[in-house]
Amino acid sequence: MATGKTKTDRRDFLKKSSKIVASASVLSMGLNPVKLIASDKAFTNDVNANNKKRIALVGTGGRGSISWGKDLLEQLPDKVEMVGLCDINPKRVEFSKKYMGTNAKTYVAKDFDKMLKETKPDAVIVTTTDCFHAKYAVRAMELGRDVICEKPLATEAEQCQQLIDTEVKTGQKIYTTFNVRHMAEAEEIKKVIMSGELGKIISAEFNEYLDIHHGASYFRRWHGKKRFSGSLLVHKASHHFDQMNWALDAEPVSVHAFGKVAFYGKNNSYRARNCRNCPFKNKCDFYWDITKDKMAMDLYVKNEDADGYLRDGCVWDNEIDTYDSMTVEVKYNNGVILNYSLNAFLPYEGQYIAFNGEKGRLDVRIYYRQPWEVSHQNEFRLTKNFKDTKTWNVKINKGSHGGADSKLREMMFNSEIPDPLGKMAGSRAGVMASLIGIAARKSIETGETINIKDLVKFPKVWGWF
Repeated sequence: MATGKTKTDRRDFLKKSSKIVASASVLSMGLNPVKLIASDKAFTNDVNANNKKRIALVGTGGRGSISWGKDLLEQLPDKVEMVGLCDINPKRVEFSKKYMGTNAKTYVAKDFDKMLKETKPDAVIVTTTDCFHAKYAVRAMELGRDVICEKPLATEAEQCQQLIDTEVKTGQKIYTTFNVRHMAEAEEIKKVIMSGELGKIISAEFNEYLDIHHGASYFRRWHGKKRFSGSLLVHKASHHFDQMNWALDAEPVSVHAFGKVAFYGKNNSYRARNCRNCPFKNKCDFYWDITKDKMAMDLYVKNEDADGYLRDGCVWDNEIDTYDSMTVEVKYNNGVILNYSLNAFLPYEGQYIAFNGEKGRLDVRIYYRQPWEVSHQNEFRLTKNFKDTKTWNVKINKGSHGGADSKLREMMFNSEIPDPLGKMAGSRAGVMASLIGIAARKSIETGETINIKDLVKFPKVWGWF
């Protein structure tokens, strides 16, 4: 990780955020009440809510062991029971079991079918390496289980097709865990657009700024290889594409993109296999001492002899082919044009999002980490044509991803929680977000504009145009 300290980082800000009071909320600005929209139902809706949901989890890395493991069981002990854990690494799955504090049976990846037959879960949570999401989701549905899958739902168009076809054939259901929909800023954006204050949306902008700390972390992990992650356009940007699809209540028609590996990978004169054994650690700004991260040591380093995965890989690895600089243009079925960009090597971290409507413009600046002090983690500005401009902030909750993970878990397993914004996401949302990233990657590789309809044959029940 790069050396040097910034004045304000995301974790410190989130700790302080509970003390921040929003100067005004969108609902106090005279906006119209939001209309109710259809959403996917919570996982518990078709099951007796008094029974614990039997869950099996495949993929016991950080996201699986923590957010969908320990945190889930501690947050909802009366609603969820972990009955099975599965991973390609037999040592890691055993550590995960102890870390979660569960009595769930453990299995290696080749025994996935056996796990489902023996433990009889109500649903399977998939938190594996991205390229294997579809494989396990499809097999789980074939064996009669619903699926709760981390984003991205798929990394290839063929996988999207398999998921769609299997869901239709089996009648099982896929839930995609887009936690960004549950973040305070995303909720506020959705409310403003639904209020009609902007009128018809004509175009939108989304700029993602990943700094040299967070951005580099992707390139020292498996995410830096497209064969595993589908590129950051699929792994990371699927969050953003879904957020825009959801906010605009629209689906993509065509995609054109540019991208390159301009900073990491081969763009350096020296490299090593990983940080711990690097002879250049004293001169490399991106040296990361993994031995100081207890969770990373326990979850990965102590178990790396079982699968060879190095959690502290070199960001200058010649095999890195995931783009670190990219721009994407998306045309939607309602005529909106989205301009998206992501850079993963910047001196500060955050987002700039904007919507241009017939009646005005909404600007949203989100701060995560930067070498200067900010009074609020977000700034909203609504400017009306020929009229005035209004600014406000929204309060950020405590917890991982601004409390979004907790809210997502609660809504997933509690059918009594209302969902007026339609935050629950199913297979359709997951597929559409993945397809934008897949199309963008294909556009970069071919130089062509990619039509979404050419990637997947959608089922008639979707009523896709």
